[in-house]
Amino acid sequence: MPEAERDTPCGLHLFWDEAVTAYDFGPGHPMDPTRLALTMRLVEDLGLAAGPGVTVRSAPPAGESTLRLVHTGEYVEAVKHAAAHPEQTDPRHGLGTDDNWAFPAVHTASALIAGQSVAAAEAVWRGEAPHAVNFAGGLHHAMPGKASGFCIYNDPALAIARLLELGAERVAYVDVDVHHGDGVQEAFWNDPRVLTVSLHEHPATLFPQTGWPTETGGPDAPGSAANLPLPAGTGDTGWLRAFHALVPELLAAFRPQVLVTQHGADTHVEDPLAHLAVTVDAQRLIAEELHELAHRLTGGRWVATGGGGYAVVDVVPRTWTHLVATAAGRPVDPATETPDSWRAEVHRRTRGPAPLRMTDGARPVWRDFDEGYDPADRLDQAILASRRAVFPHHGLLA
Repeated sequence: MPEAERDTPCGLHLFWDEAVTAYDFGPGHPMDPTRLALTMRLVEDLGLAAGPGVTVRSAPPAGESTLRLVHTGEYVEAVKHAAAHPEQTDPRHGLGTDDNWAFPAVHTASALIAGQSVAAAEAVWRGEAPHAVNFAGGLHHAMPGKASGFCIYNDPALAIARLLELGAERVAYVDVDVHHGDGVQEAFWNDPRVLTVSLHEHPATLFPQTGWPTETGGPDAPGSAANLPLPAGTGDTGWLRAFHALVPELLAAFRPQVLVTQHGADTHVEDPLAHLAVTVDAQRLIAEELHELAHRLTGGRWVATGGGGYAVVDVVPRTWTHLVATAAGRPVDPATETPDSWRAEVHRRTRGPAPLRMTDGARPVWRDFDEGYDPADRLDQAILASRRAVFPHHGLLA
């Protein structure tokens, strides 16, 4: 949609607090907080943080009453206990496990990240800014009573719960992480006010082994969940085709008042923990499409979070910087060279090289699903299965 046609001009609250980098499971863990620091530095060095309409903010940690909008009191106490006794394991609550190591800041850092996403939701709902980004967030696997998949507190779910508490009647959540957004789906499985949409690698080949097309919501909320599992090896063309075959039409039928999105960068071909083959260029296009959908469907109300992404230098900072630039209404030309100052920071922190440009050199294109599909193609089979499972609940033809 051209800028002149938008009802709400772009304005962005970017939530950042250096202390979120204390969300650190320790050396050797894939969730390296260096990716957060390098993202913010790239945002700053490209001049985005000081750009027109952009406000960089911090928010306090989520308090216990806020955390209990999604998580049980018993679980919150278990996280606090893990912080005080990180040497102990608590498999019942998923703490001290192979994925979710305990560490002294496990409660405070997790609550701080959650607080940024909740404050982002409040700012958007109250009209302080049309868009808000917390790229440190997106911890979508945490369950009400259990840590899971490197996620302690489920900040996207908490942001949505806060929106509902403030009076929102229809919230759409779109998750493009390579892993299924299982924790957010679980939190709102039987709530017709929330539509959760997840595009992810097929559960047969990747954690958390959920997100099948047949998962479409609880008995009181049929059609409130939509899942599109993608075959391993899916690249830009297939990923974009799948997104456009499911998301825009479904969101238009649901008519959300707010859009909450999760932008895990682990769909990338270089990510070490998954098996898709997407580029930074396609990830940028998806951010742009979700931005336009927010303007088209929600009056611009858009809360965006980060998520997974374990190519700490080469992928995550560029992908999330494109997300911030898109939300600010100041998209970065993919051909832009990364600043010398940022490359120096990468070397200082990692002793390794930095990517030279804001692009992988790809020019992604895709063919619209409604123009025809191949019944023998595994991707088209997955798209059709998802549409057939959820579209009828929204009065749409599969």
